[in-house]
Amino acid sequence: MNHDELNHWSKRAADWAQAYHAGLRERPVRAQTRLGETAAKLPALAPEKAEPMEQIFADFEAIVPGATTHWQHPRFFAYFPANASPASMLAEQLANAIAGQAMLWQTAPAANEIEAVMINWLRAALGLADDFTGTIHDSATTATLSAILTMRERTLDWKGNTQGLSALPRLRIYASGETHSSIDKSVRIAGIGQDNLVKIPTNADHAMDTQALDAAITNDLAAGFLPCGVVACVGGTSIGASDDIAATIAVAKSHGLYTHVDAAWAGSAMICPEYRHLWDGINAADSLVFNPHKWLGAQFDCAVQFLKNPTEQINTLGLRPEYLNTLGQDEVTNYNEWTVPLGRRFRALKLWFTLRAYGLEGLRTRIRNHINWGRECHDIISEMDDFTITTAPAFSLFTFRYKDSDAATQDLLARINDDGRIYLTQTRHAGQFVIRMQVGQFDCTREDVMMVPCVLKDLTGGQ
Repeated sequence: MNHDELNHWSKRAADWAQAYHAGLRERPVRAQTRLGETAAKLPALAPEKAEPMEQIFADFEAIVPGATTHWQHPRFFAYFPANASPASMLAEQLANAIAGQAMLWQTAPAANEIEAVMINWLRAALGLADDFTGTIHDSATTATLSAILTMRERTLDWKGNTQGLSALPRLRIYASGETHSSIDKSVRIAGIGQDNLVKIPTNADHAMDTQALDAAITNDLAAGFLPCGVVACVGGTSIGASDDIAATIAVAKSHGLYTHVDAAWAGSAMICPEYRHLWDGINAADSLVFNPHKWLGAQFDCAVQFLKNPTEQINTLGLRPEYLNTLGQDEVTNYNEWTVPLGRRFRALKLWFTLRAYGLEGLRTRIRNHINWGRECHDIISEMDDFTITTAPAFSLFTFRYKDSDAATQDLLARINDDGRIYLTQTRHAGQFVIRMQVGQFDCTREDVMMVPCVLKDLTGGQ
């Protein structure tokens, strides 16, 4: 294939994409395939000779869509969304065509400088203090790992990177059980160890008990451990729990500890001023992550980390051999030094397109609609026979059970997803199997959300 052929097939792909999105409501949301079924349709070895693009495209149409869980389906109510607005898709096409590698300013000046401006746009849109700066990562997991590595090195006076951890004190990180598993993964990768992630009990509001946090830190200090950081959450993945950010940070600061706030999903809602009370105190955080790809329409992957003092993270992650120097520019910002990978995609372009194509007011309207529709759906289900609400709406997320039984709830969830009209997922809360329902897909309507109680009634014969 050459660039002339690419022109033809790009237009063909655009036509296919338009038809695909137009027909999503007629498709089952979750892939209805068995394990190994797709792989069995592919040859065991790569072809020795080039094959015609007509056949390649035909095979794509025959194999891939039917074996895909459709994340852009307007009735995707599982997990959190990985949204891709049309403007974001267009930006990704252009970024793919440029195919730049934005590891340094000199290798991608436009990517570098647009990223800096997008950080400023988002900081203002979320109502954050002017002394935050930041960078774009692939996902919140990478941002959280970067923050935890920074906690480690800041506490060890940057000796961990050079001496290793074996002869240094045993470090401790603190978080509640409502934080995402990426925190667990990060403490493992950072060499701190799972056993040194201290899970703090939560209160009746599912927020970290700050008195218990203070006691845990004090007890660890007395036991000879070395506390190094606290991770708080806003809109936790399981049930949407949020910590008392101001109180949590106050405890952390009283012990001189670094604080990172995981607002991967719910952070987007803070473009709406009426929800900012849910993270009061956020401006005292050292680090904060949210994912525009979850609720702002920026195509996956796109996670923004705000930093109060980027020098600490650069000192932790930065490495500049001679071949990465920009000659004649001593103070240039190279964002690879702010994160784990050296290589970086032009992720800022889709933010630039998305924020301009819909405007903050258009994005606010979507988020407000999702929250209102989610609460309306919650109210309907709460009145249905045999259904029990297990957690109240947090933003647009709530959970429920059927017949107050793990077995009945699990069986119902399987039937829901086999039915195909909607897609829901599960979690465990207070030791019980519960179904999660969240609203956030970019193109969903109120009618799509109201399909949830409709399907529940159809499958249970309920009222």
